[in-house]
Amino acid sequence: MAVVQSKGSRWWNRVAIALALCMLVISMIPLYWIGSTAFKNRADATTVPPTVFFTPEITPFIKLFTARVQQRGERDEAEYAAAPWWEKLVMDGGDRFIKDDKGKIESSGYVSRFLNSIIIAVTSTFLAVAMGTITAYGFSRFKMPGENDWLFFILSTRMLPPVVVAIPMFLMYRVVGLVDTHIGLIILYTAFNLSFSVWLMKGFIDEIPKEYEEAALVDGYTRMEAFFKIVLPQATTGIAATAVFCFITAWNEYAFALMMTNRTAQTAPPYIPSQLGSGLTDWTVIAAGSLLFLIPVALFTFFLRAHLLRGVTFGAIRR
Repeated sequence: MAVVQSKGSRWWNRVAIALALCMLVISMIPLYWIGSTAFKNRADATTVPPTVFFTPEITPFIKLFTARVQQRGERDEAEYAAAPWWEKLVMDGGDRFIKDDKGKIESSGYVSRFLNSIIIAVTSTFLAVAMGTITAYGFSRFKMPGENDWLFFILSTRMLPPVVVAIPMFLMYRVVGLVDTHIGLIILYTAFNLSFSVWLMKGFIDEIPKEYEEAALVDGYTRMEAFFKIVLPQATTGIAATAVFCFITAWNEYAFALMMTNRTAQTAPPYIPSQLGSGLTDWTVIAAGSLLFLIPVALFTFFLRAHLLRGVTFGAIRR
């Protein structure tokens, strides 16, 4: 039987769609602003009112990956004539590259910071989700004294903002020699995401009927075999959703990365704002670094989007 909507219902649907589109446009403005600034020249990025129509260029990305200083004095025309086209773009903006004794352009260090972010975020996310899933399974399937107190204690580790415990953690890390190390940040990010992982995964595992495991145990499976062959496949949706949130948290973390690292294990978030340029702030370089920094999170979320959508609504409808 067809459902006939009243005029009032259709009107409210149109209003809801219009509001959703307005919210979408508003939420996309910062992304457009970063993306457009990353392809502007230095003058267009600081004009008032802002420049909307411009000729895109890749100079900010060249500056992002190379070390440079402001050109002082007269430019060497012979050097300029012999320079490749991409080097001329930077020299036209009043900068010059920093070169070593062999004449090779020095790197800015962005690539190494970017790789540090990938290594630390991926490893800490894997550890947090793995340990959180096992812990959540224990809380979900076994009764223990003070279970609610233990769960509250786990949750309480997220009640303080990172900046509050950053200084005590730095002092402890300095004693044990974990300052400016990959393993140090991995431990921090894993501990910081573990409570979130436990609570989120417990909700997903609670929705998996115990009868599945009981049937497997009757068939001769051990508890661990039932966990890996029965529970984990059923909890794939929850694992994917938890991994996305943990990865985003570790990828964007700033306070610990700023205080606990200097060069070796420094990640991209504290490094990007340091690319201020010489003289006036070069917002185009910062925008270029921020735009590239958004890509891994966007790709990771895109590939897991189906699991993420199911994970958000998992358990909303019981069969």
